Amino acid sequence: MATRVFATVKPEILQWARSSAGFTVEAAAAALKMDLGQLAAWESGDDRPSLPQLRNLAALYKRPLAAFYLQEVPVRFQVISDLRRPVAGQDRAYSPALTQEIRSAQQRRELALELQTELDEPVEPLAFRLGSENAERAGEAIRDFLGVTIGQIGSFGGDATGRTAFRTWRMALESKGVLVFQSSRIPQAEASGFALAYDTMPVVVVNRKDVVQRRLFSMMHEFAHVALRESGVSDMKFDAAQPASPDIELRCNAIASAALMPRDAVLAELDAALAGSAALTDDAIVRVARRFGVSRPALLIRLVGAGRANWDLYFEKVAEYAAEYEREKAARPPAAGMKRNMAQESLSDLGRPFVGLVLGNYYQRRITLSDVAGYLGIRVKHIESLQRRFVG
Repeated sequence: MATRVFATVKPEILQWARSSAGFTVEAAAAALKMDLGQLAAWESGDDRPSLPQLRNLAALYKRPLAAFYLQEVPVRFQVISDLRRPVAGQDRAYSPALTQEIRSAQQRRELALELQTELDEPVEPLAFRLGSENAERAGEAIRDFLGVTIGQIGSFGGDATGRTAFRTWRMALESKGVLVFQSSRIPQAEASGFALAYDTMPVVVVNRKDVVQRRLFSMMHEFAHVALRESGVSDMKFDAAQPASPDIELRCNAIASAALMPRDAVLAELDAALAGSAALTDDAIVRVARRFGVSRPALLIRLVGAGRANWDLYFEKVAEYAAEYEREKAARPPAAGMKRNMAQESLSDLGRPFVGLVLGNYYQRRITLSDVAGYLGIRVKHIESLQRRFVG
């Protein structure tokens, strides 16, 4: 009979691996389809898992097996604040998906720093920081720093998809050393994005499940966090009694809207759309939002800040838009199975700077083709297509 081999692991490491992956003991036991008391016994030191059982834990927590043999709990990741709106009666702990996405973003940043050093390229600190400026001055400062002109913003209205605006602002951020990632793993209802506000190579992550216009506002909201050096997770949901919580979310909303929609330009466009009417019409909202490549709720936030709308109107319209979305979603035919373009997804999700660092190290033979596939989350067979898209 084969001898059962038990893993010599410390209970505190098992606790750390689970909690840092976003699982409660109950959720982990349910996911592993095992007895809750058994898992609790491993974490208390009253029992030990076998090697196969430890491999199951490693797979669930997305950790290498070697991590479970550490002698002490690692302390390395930056603390990231939960800035999402509280929900009455609910514990808003991060889900495993969100927890793992934050961890992945941290790891990609560390990898990017290492790869840039390998290429003998300097890692410069972000040469921009906001202080106590009001939102209007902060928004103007962001546009000046990023080099996005009012003339460029004026060209966004010709693209109803919002992709031109998103791409322009994203490239501007990336040109200044900000890593911008898109995530498809974060539940849409849980978070719209998060920021890791490091002085060097800060990270902005937006939820790819959101429409492009919403992603644009989230991206600039998170960059406002970076500029204020305040890491955090945001969900962009407001409460009618308290428009945003905490106060920094209100400020980042105001800064993002001021940057994306210069005050004079947005009010001039609004007046032209209203053509002398005093009432804020739906047609005017659509026209002005499209002009700046933003969502209708984002425009309304800007108009509240400019004194041309109030929060009551904002919440009324947002409720209408949500109902409209649900009707359209219900009427939409089931999506047919579409072949995924893995190369394009990787480039879109990870951004040109990160992909460029990986490919640059590969071209100089510092990493292998297998490394490239692992770092970019694609199969080796897709790398040639990715290279073509990157240089195209």
